[in-house]
Amino acid sequence: MKLPSKQFLVLMSIVAVVVVAGGGGLFLYDQKFQKLPLNAAISYQTPEESDVYVRFGMEAYDKIKDNYWNKVTDEGLSDLFHLALAKVASVSADTIILPSKDRIGTAKMLAKSIVESKDDNTKKELTLNTLMVVLYNLAPAGRDGLLSSKQETALRENVSNIDTSKNLYQDLGLAKGADKVAVEKAYEEKKAILEKDKSPEATTKLKAVTYAHQVLTQDDTKSRYDEKQIEPTVFSRVIGGTFYVGISKISPTTLEELGKALATTVSNSKLDSMIIDLRGNVGGALEFAQYFLGLFLGKNQYAFDFYHQGDFQVQRTMMPKLEELKIFKDIAVLTDGMTQSTAELMAASVKHFNLAHVVGTKTRGWGTIENTFPLETVIDPNEKYSLLLVHSITLRDDGQSIEGLGVDPDIDITKSDWKTKLPQFFRSPNIIKVLSDIATKPPMR
Repeated sequence: MKLPSKQFLVLMSIVAVVVVAGGGGLFLYDQKFQKLPLNAAISYQTPEESDVYVRFGMEAYDKIKDNYWNKVTDEGLSDLFHLALAKVASVSADTIILPSKDRIGTAKMLAKSIVESKDDNTKKELTLNTLMVVLYNLAPAGRDGLLSSKQETALRENVSNIDTSKNLYQDLGLAKGADKVAVEKAYEEKKAILEKDKSPEATTKLKAVTYAHQVLTQDDTKSRYDEKQIEPTVFSRVIGGTFYVGISKISPTTLEELGKALATTVSNSKLDSMIIDLRGNVGGALEFAQYFLGLFLGKNQYAFDFYHQGDFQVQRTMMPKLEELKIFKDIAVLTDGMTQSTAELMAASVKHFNLAHVVGTKTRGWGTIENTFPLETVIDPNEKYSLLLVHSITLRDDGQSIEGLGVDPDIDITKSDWKTKLPQFFRSPNIIKVLSDIATKPPMR
């Protein structure tokens, strides 16, 4: 058996400390709040910001201006705060005075509305709701928001592929942490019962039981689930001479999972092709795309650009080239209308570098990169808030924005002659056969 290269060992040793993709590629920062020394003098940009609620709103104003993906003028942002305040107060915008369309005018406008509020709770709600309306209306609409600490925790769990509403052990009728022998026994018993029941409910339950069995009988996936309730994101198998790897989501563990899947296949001399199935992949850990491309291009090579406030920001690969991947003479990437975010960026990148051909349908067109920005001003001693902002947008292989456009496949399976086009893009009879069989069927799990 061929020994793995040094690069492969590096890949296998990496536990991706990658921060993430939600709707889009997403970086999550730990919230840190500055602690001022006792009796330290506090200065404000405007007199109105001596009021904590005005200060909270204006800190958000500044963070939007500095960090939002598109350049926003003071005039535009003050107008947005003006309209948001009117909506929250349920009055005509004409009845709220914006003294000047800039930061100073916005602070004065907020101060007047807050002073007129009857109590601290009303002031807090007015401030929070106004900011939420402002954020919702930043383009693309609905992508930006205000997060409480609880909401940010939920977001982190979602990105890490943690679903606290599910209990895989419970699906098998077991207590959490049951050993693999108990899992195997419970699975066989439930499987025997459910296979006799032909109802749709039984079919659904059988899928859940089978998935729980799959996760809880492998050492690495069981360990992750037992420790942090993290579910797997990579599902692989060998089909003839083709290695199929389905990536359901891109989480901080996906790189490690992919490395282990590759470790079981690269020594197989019969393989000549690979299919990477990104259908239904909602994205996630953004840096995964840079690690992934590095496996083919080498470390510190150009990967792709982000667009932020008029600038194109070059991103580079983050892994050494994996020589073992040379066995795959043909690579296909499967996409559909629910392939989004980092998964779309991967599809665009492999097209750009001619590393693979994309088969399926146009991707969703969700090409934003979100970031969380903690607000240091405290308006509730029991709560902390952060802004979720679209910080950058991603680009297609033709240099256009992925946002709203999506990534076009090389072979569109909605066309009646799509199968006849496979030999134009792929040389391996293995991959042509597998693609013909699975490209119109659901992803394998």
